[in-house]
Amino acid sequence: MELQNNRQAVYQEIISNPEHMTEFTQMAEQDQDARKIMMQSHMEMMESGKLMEMMKNNPEMKEQMKENMQNMMQNNPEMMENMRSKMTEKMMKSAEGRKKLMEAMQENPEMKKAMMQEMMQNMHNGGMMDEKENDKQ
Repeated sequence: MELQNNRQAVYQEIISNPEHMTEFTQMAEQDQDARKIMMQSHMEMMESGKLMEMMKNNPEMKEQMKENMQNMMQNNPEMMENMRSKMTEKMMKSAEGRKKLMEAMQENPEMKKAMMQEMMQNMHNGGMMDEKENDKQ
């Protein structure tokens, strides 16, 4: 029990002091398992909407996240495709999401072109499946 109390006190000391928290996260980034845990936590915050909520209250954080995301996307095309695909899939599930997606496509010709290519590919793949099913009959 005393060990748990000591651990809680150490955690509280770390999170209550920005310098200690920064030092802690820098140390954690050096460890592969810790990085995985932090990334998983970050993804969960993104999916739950908590990250967006935090960014609404902190414009500096929002701008920094936007810049970091753009840099990551430029450096990793596979990640960009993954994120775009996940976002599109999520947005297509609701009428409001579909509307926002259409608006975004109108504002961004590159996105519109990519989305049209993806839709054509999906239609083509779906058509190929139908042909295969017809051949079986």
